[in-house]
Amino acid sequence: MDRPDTPHARPNVLCLSGLDPTGGAGIQADIETLSANGCHCLPVITSLTVQDTHNVVRTQPVAVNLLRAQLATLLADVPVHAIKIGLIDNLDNLRLISEVIADHQNLPIVADPVLKAGGGFNFSNNDLVDAYRSHILPRVTVLTPNTDELSALCLDEHDDQAVAASTLMQLGCQHVLVTGTHAQTQDVTNTLYHNNAPAEYWVWPRLPGSYHGSGCTLASALAAGLALAQPLTQATCNAQTFTWQALQRGWQAGQGQALPDRRPTNT
Repeated sequence: MDRPDTPHARPNVLCLSGLDPTGGAGIQADIETLSANGCHCLPVITSLTVQDTHNVVRTQPVAVNLLRAQLATLLADVPVHAIKIGLIDNLDNLRLISEVIADHQNLPIVADPVLKAGGGFNFSNNDLVDAYRSHILPRVTVLTPNTDELSALCLDEHDDQAVAASTLMQLGCQHVLVTGTHAQTQDVTNTLYHNNAPAEYWVWPRLPGSYHGSGCTLASALAAGLALAQPLTQATCNAQTFTWQALQRGWQAGQGQALPDRRPTNT
């Protein structure tokens, strides 16, 4: 899809994510991040959630027929320049999303595999993980798991991070950006794995406390860079910089995890 060339136009990024009422993660994180990075978000909600800044209590997937109608109507009208996938907590919706991204394989597709909330709530089960591996991964440009999600998607079969990432790429995923926020290390090391090139590493100072929506922010910022036709390494670096700065400015909306401040750094 060509970049928009009308005055003041911005690339459109289709976001398929859950609704987080705290505004820290999910679709609001996508909207704020994309706006701050020069793109327009096309927000399609996959699931309604009951949650606070501590944890998720329950979820209610959007009915697949409604999701299908939203996507068909939207995509018939608005050009899309990248796709970002977040929470999918229903098999019917997962299969529908896999069909949509299969029809848009010319676009960069960034997938954040939201399997567990920061407070511990499980969004997935074995059937969903299996379906994600077989229906979503083969169509993804960049997957952005943390170390726990990487292990879960590899069915806990590999302790070595590089081997685990290679396993996912063998399933069809083109690149895997593993974030080290969940690793027990002094600094945070993020690693971008490729099929046919050496891995790339970035090391960031570990910030104190815990943050709600860091993964959503990173994946959306990466999708923004790719929608703007940035090379993958540049888009990955820019996305990490934006996310780290948003976390550094994080603030306490409630009594649990801090929320990222995703306003542009010049404001």
